[in-house]
Order: sequence, then C-alpha cells, then structure tokens
Amino acid sequence: MRCITLPSLFTAMCLALPAQAEQRLAYSTASPAWLQAVGKLEVPGSRVENGYRRHKREDCSGTLVASAPDSRRADIVVTAWHCLEYYQDLSRPILFTLLPNSHQPITLEARRLDTGGDMHADWAVLQLARPVDATTVRGLTIDPVRADATRAVVMAGYSGDEGLGQDGQVMTYHVDCRITAQQPGASTSNCQAYKGASGGAVIQLDDQGQARLTGVISRGDSAGVSIFVPVEGFRSPLNLALR
Repeated sequence: MRCITLPSLFTAMCLALPAQAEQRLAYSTASPAWLQAVGKLEVPGSRVENGYRRHKREDCSGTLVASAPDSRRADIVVTAWHCLEYYQDLSRPILFTLLPNSHQPITLEARRLDTGGDMHADWAVLQLARPVDATTVRGLTIDPVRADATRAVVMAGYSGDEGLGQDGQVMTYHVDCRITAQQPGASTSNCQAYKGASGGAVIQLDDQGQARLTGVISRGDSAGVSIFVPVEGFRSPLNLALR
C-alpha cells in the first residue's frame, strides 16, 4: 500500500500499487538552467487540534515566473493553494528560496496576492518582497495556450522523500512524462513526485525549445499518478499579477 498525505490535508490518497523504479533525476549543474526558477517554499501555519492551536511549517515548492522571456527581473511566484491553507499569522513571513544548495542561495519573503481558495482550484500567486534579477535566476514564462497532451512535460519540485529528494533538500524532476487526462481545474499525468513537490512546476517546451510553465503540482500517489492545476485555470489572475 502506497499512501501520500498532502500538506495541510487531513485525508490521504492511498492506492495499492507495486513498487516502481525511480524515474526522477536530481538537479545538478548539468540540468537545464530553466529549472533554477523552481524554488523551496516555507509557510508558517497553525490550526486547532484537540482544542489546542498547533504551529507547523509547510514545506512546499514554487516557481518564479516572468511576463516575457526577456524580462529583466521577476517577483511573482506560483504555488499550490493547499500549501497556504493554514497561513494565518501575517507577522510570520512566507519564505521562498532559489538555488538552495548553491554557495549563494536567494531567500526572500513573499506575500499572498491571490488564491483559488480550495482544492478544486489548488493554485496561489505570491509576490516577493523584492524582484530577482534575470542575471541571477530567470523566471519562467507562462504557456500562452493549453498544454499539448501529445508532447512530453517535465515535473519539478522539492519532494520530501528520503531517497533522491533527501527530505526535500534536493530538487528532483521527472522528464519525458505525459499528460493522461486534461480538465481546466485539474489534469492528470504519469509523472512521479512526492509530498513537498506540491506547488512545483509542470513545464512544457514549445516549438522553439523555450520552457513554459503549463501547470502547478497539486497532489498524487507518489508513484505514477500526479495531478496538476493547468495555468489555463487561473490565467486571468496570474496575468494581472504579472502586469
């Protein structure tokens, strides 16, 4: 029995699945440069359990996005709504970190701009306290059209598994996985990801080889089923934030 309990959720997706070989890669200097836009998200949360308020940090992923490929700087981050579900104390900042394993990691505070509001619209848009210069990390641009289900996608995030993800310390990504079903609110893929990758990126290359953000990781079974929110489901509020 394989189970994944998503951050901030009380239920788990549990499926009887055979053990599956590792399909992901660990980020390295040989990885595509556009993966640097995928960062770690730390969200201070609290909720009442058995009459007591409990504080817990949610570890998720997020993606720095830009309005155009030649944008000089970017300050908008896309993630999953459920990563922020229990974020209530605005005096405790959300932290977004790019290049966490480099000699010069970039950690910035972020504030919530807009969200889908529930698991049926599991997306959120954040704004960083200051922009990131493109000479350091270039933000991903948004796919202007619906993802092409006949072409491969890349799924990337900071999975918290004890194996390749090293408890969320290393970015892992699954290349050449496929979209198996498409809906505006939630699409399904055969990509592999674990808890901690929520809010991470689903990326597709266009005809010119340009990487485009086409979706946000929502949930899955930690084996061969990962559900993501297509960008087309929240394009209007995202474009508004990018103006």
